Amino acid sequence: MGRAFGRSSIVSIVLSLVVVLGITIMPARALGQAPQDEAQPESTNTRIFGIIPNYRTSPTLTPYTPLEARTKVHLAAEDAFDSGTFVLAGLFAAQAQWTQTAPSFGHGIGAYGRYYSAALTDLIVGDFMTEAIFPVIVRHDPRYFRRGTGTTWTRLGYAVGQIVWTHTDRGTGAVNVAELFGNATAVAIGNAYYPDGRSVSNNLSRWSWQVGTDLAANILKEFWPDLDRAFGHHPPHAPD
Repeated sequence: MGRAFGRSSIVSIVLSLVVVLGITIMPARALGQAPQDEAQPESTNTRIFGIIPNYRTSPTLTPYTPLEARTKVHLAAEDAFDSGTFVLAGLFAAQAQWTQTAPSFGHGIGAYGRYYSAALTDLIVGDFMTEAIFPVIVRHDPRYFRRGTGTTWTRLGYAVGQIVWTHTDRGTGAVNVAELFGNATAVAIGNAYYPDGRSVSNNLSRWSWQVGTDLAANILKEFWPDLDRAFGHHPPHAPD
C-alpha cells in the first residue's frame, strides 16, 4: 500500500502544480499582466510558500560563473538545515506513518519519532549527495537555472528536463548524474535505517519518490516568481 501511495502521490503533486499554474499564470497572460517574455524582477524569497528551501535557484544561466567546491557544500548545508526542511520532514513522516511504509517502526508517538528521524535523514543525506558530494566529484553545477521566458508548457518541460539534464562547471550540458545517482546513493544509505524496505522494489520506490519530489521542486522554482506575484506579493514599483 505504501509504495503504491508513494507513486500516486508524486503524480498527484505534479498534476496539482500544473493545475495551479494553469489557473494563476495563464489567465494573467490573457489579461496582459506580466508577460513571461519580458524581464521580470526576481523574487528574493529563500523559501517557496514560506516552507520549501529555495537557496540554489539562479535567475539566469548567462553570464555563467561556476561554483567552487566549498560553495556547493555551503548550498547543500543551507538546504539541508533550513527550518523548512524540518517542517517537510514532519509532513513526510506523517504521510509515511499513515500509510505504514515501515511497519517495524510501530504505532503512536514513538513511531512518529522514528518516521520523522528517517524522513529528516532522507532529506539531509539527499541534499548533500545531490548538491555537494556528487556535483563536486563529477564537476556539475547543482543550481537550478530558471528559464523565465516562453509559454507555460515550454517552461514546464524545461523544469522537468532539468532532472535528467544539467549544466557542468564548464557551462556545457550533461546527464544529471548528481540527481540520479546522488539520490540512488541516498536510498542505499537509507537501507541502514529502513529495516522493512531493503528489497529492490522498495529501493526503486524510495528513489522514484525522491526524484519525483525534486521534479516538483524544480517546477515550483521555475514558476515561483510568477506565483508570488499572482498571490499578491508584488515587488514595489519605483514612483513615476
